[in-house]
Amino acid sequence: MESRITLLKRAAEAAGQVLANGFRQSYTVDKKGELDLVTDIDRAAEQAILDILNEACPDDHIQAEESGRREGNNAFRWIIDPLDGTTNFANGFPHFSVSIAFAENDILQAGIVFDPMKNEWFEAIRGQGATLNGRLIQVGQKTSLSEALGVTGFSYDRRERMPELLDRVASFLMHTRGLRRLGSAALDLCYIACGRFDVFLEDGLNAWDMAAGSLIVEESGGILSRLDGTLFDLDGGEVIACNPHLSRIVRAHIR
Repeated sequence: MESRITLLKRAAEAAGQVLANGFRQSYTVDKKGELDLVTDIDRAAEQAILDILNEACPDDHIQAEESGRREGNNAFRWIIDPLDGTTNFANGFPHFSVSIAFAENDILQAGIVFDPMKNEWFEAIRGQGATLNGRLIQVGQKTSLSEALGVTGFSYDRRERMPELLDRVASFLMHTRGLRRLGSAALDLCYIACGRFDVFLEDGLNAWDMAAGSLIVEESGGILSRLDGTLFDLDGGEVIACNPHLSRIVRAHIR
C-alpha cells in the first residue's frame, strides 16, 4: 500500500495543479456566508484530493472544508483545505494554498501546505522537522516585540466584532515593527515557521485552516497557543504562533 506520506504529497500536487490551471480563468463564485466565498475551483481541487484518498485509503476518516466529514473505521483522519485564500483567488491575487494534514489517534503526523503560484512546498513530519522545498526551516529568533513583524487575519463575523478587532490591530501596530494581513492562514503559519513573520494571531478559524500549518510551526521550533495563552487546540478556532522568545511576551500583551 502507498504510504500516507506519499499520498499527502500526491494529493497536494493534484489540487495545486487544479488551482494553477483555474487561476484567472472563468469560474463560478458562490457565497457560503455574507463574506465567505467558494468557487467551483475549490470544489474541483477538493475532489482531486478525495479521488486519490478514496482509492488508496477508503477506511480513513476525512474532514474537508467543502464536503464535510466522512466517518471511517480506523485511527487515521485527513484534514483538508483545498483552497486556503479563496477571496484572494477569486480576486486574481496570487496568494493562496492547498493545506492537507493527516492525524493518527487525533495526533497530527504529517502536513503539507503548497503554494502553487510560488511553487513553495512547506512540509512537516512529526519528529523530523519542517522543510521549505526540501530545506530545513526554523522560526525567527527575535526577542523583542518592537522588532517583530506580525501577521493577522479577520474572521467572517468581523462586522459584528469591529471594535474588538480594531483594538487588537491598533495595539500590535503600536508595539511591533508592523502588521500584515495576507488572507491565507495556512501560509501565515508557514511564514512563521520559516521566519518571514514573527507573530501570527487570528480567531474564527477552522481545523482545516490550521492543521498542516500548526504542525509545520511546531516542527520548526515555534510555539502555538490559544489567544488567552492556554494550550493550542486544533478545533478551538484560534491561534497565536511565534518563536519561544516571544511567546510569553505576546500572550501577556494580548491579555
